Amino acid sequence: MSIRVLIADDHPVFVSGLEITFAGCEDIEVIGTASDGNTAVAGVAELAPDVVLMDVRMPQRNGIEATRDIVASGSSTAIVVLTMFDDDESVFTAMAAGARGYLVKGAPQERIIDAVRSVAAGDLVFGQDVASQVLAFFAAPRRSRNDNPFPDLTDRETEVLERIAAGHNNQRIANALALSEKTVRNHVSSIFAKLRVADRSEAIVRAREAGLGTP
Repeated sequence: MSIRVLIADDHPVFVSGLEITFAGCEDIEVIGTASDGNTAVAGVAELAPDVVLMDVRMPQRNGIEATRDIVASGSSTAIVVLTMFDDDESVFTAMAAGARGYLVKGAPQERIIDAVRSVAAGDLVFGQDVASQVLAFFAAPRRSRNDNPFPDLTDRETEVLERIAAGHNNQRIANALALSEKTVRNHVSSIFAKLRVADRSEAIVRAREAGLGTP
């Protein structure tokens, strides 16, 4: 029985390349494509693929948000994030969203094929460079929640505040955390309310006094 794959990517040339790659695999069948996050979510609901190859940066709804929604729906579809970005934030945001694999687009075709087969069988798949980042992340000392100077903030709000303190604007924060800019604005409003500050400048002062946003 073939592994049924949905490709979600807004780059037609890349999608065509994957379709050609899988055309030579007797056990893998591409059953659909999506050029944005909304279409990807709808495609999973309609077609119930075994695996989705999900780009991160897509119109309307990015791949991380689409992944969260698919996982939250209870779908058994396994998602492999396949993107140009291999930074720590993208990797761990994808993992937290429920992706079962993460590969960069420069990965060999054979590696992508193996990844589809592996996640369809229930395994987790990460490229060699990504795996090294994962190991380094968990080997590094982590800050305890008890060390959080703003315990009223959620973990996500603390992440946003750290980036505000570093001088990042909402769009940059959205890109780093794979969130929509609207979601970031909502987090910022909540942070201001909880810290009882009137604007971004006051929030930066409070955060930096607490040691956030500094190397």
